[in-house]
Amino acid sequence: MKKRTFLTCLLLLFVAEATALAIFAFWETDGAQDTVLVNEAVRSVQEDWDVIEEHKNQTSLDYVVLDLEGNVCYRTDQGLSESISMAVKHRDTILDLWSGSSLVGKIIISNDSAQLFREKKHTVIMLLSFAVLLQFVICAGFLVYLNHVMIRPFQKLKGFAERIAGGCLDIPLEMDRYNLFGVFTESFDIMRSELKRAQKAEAEASAGKRELVAKLSHDIKTPVASIKAASELGAALTDDEKIRDNYIQIIRKADQIDALISELFTAALEDLKQLSVAPRELESSELAEMLENADYLHWSAIPQIPGCILCADRRRLQQVLDNLFANAYKYAAPPAFVSFGRQCGCLSVCIEDSGGGVSAEELPFLKEKFRRGSNAEDKEGAGLGLYLSDYFMKEMRGGLVLENGVNGLRAVVEVPLSGKI
Repeated sequence: MKKRTFLTCLLLLFVAEATALAIFAFWETDGAQDTVLVNEAVRSVQEDWDVIEEHKNQTSLDYVVLDLEGNVCYRTDQGLSESISMAVKHRDTILDLWSGSSLVGKIIISNDSAQLFREKKHTVIMLLSFAVLLQFVICAGFLVYLNHVMIRPFQKLKGFAERIAGGCLDIPLEMDRYNLFGVFTESFDIMRSELKRAQKAEAEASAGKRELVAKLSHDIKTPVASIKAASELGAALTDDEKIRDNYIQIIRKADQIDALISELFTAALEDLKQLSVAPRELESSELAEMLENADYLHWSAIPQIPGCILCADRRRLQQVLDNLFANAYKYAAPPAFVSFGRQCGCLSVCIEDSGGGVSAEELPFLKEKFRRGSNAEDKEGAGLGLYLSDYFMKEMRGGLVLENGVNGLRAVVEVPLSGKI
């Protein structure tokens, strides 16, 4: 509330100064002179008329003395009006000079009030301009301060919340106790840790359920297979047509039970298909921020991104990049290498770690559900990261290609173009 009041007052002051500056800049003087000084100049000239050549100016005014024929009898400075017509043009003061009761000449008093006013106006304008500039600098500095302590931390919290909503719980929230949201940063990261722990517990429970289903399936399939084999043998040995039909019916029911057991195991895993993907157009330049967010340990240098318009779900694409860098952090060592390419209507984002890659036998199965490499035995995880990443990219009409590179495992994310370049 105090900051809002401060900004309001500063803005009102800025408007008031700008208004005063505009009014003063277009305000013109009427050219009036100091009457006392003018009378003093006329009086001194009239007293010294008989010895005008020896006259001394007793005022701060500049003037020219003319006789009745228009000849210059005295001047205080060069460059002054020396005729009535020039005096009228310069808006000088023209007065009669008297000696006793006789008109003896004219005095032309130079009107420098306009010049003095312009000088003062210039000074005031410069001061007001400096004040306005100073206030602008203060406002700009205050906005930079707000951006540093409020806007950017809020955007980080917003991006963190989007990641949490997308299911990415591996990337910690950077803690900064010197901004307005610093008090909440640690609490948000504790929330992430608790959610990750709960997700791990849920994954373990789900794995136990899958193991139970697989075990029951095996235990049920074994006697069913025996029943089917015995029925097939009985059908082959009997000569009674009715008994043979009964055996054939048993065989069909055994096949039906076997199919139902297989469907039961598959149905336990189909909940992953409920994740929605909504592609939209986005600038390829947004990939830089997404890669920086994913590579929070700064293992890689991001090269120049080709300019194009992509068609992708930003949140899901962020989740894919997060998964790839999380795998690099978990199974490899720095550095990581990022490169870009364009082919077949897609922008390829290549991320290669320095972990030495995986065996050729394991490579084709890394994108399968719950499949993990042999190097993951002592690492936590459910084996769903690459499966989900592959699923998301297929839903965006793109793809995810895994291959062994020069330094380690290379993941090529193929993001489709929208066709507007």
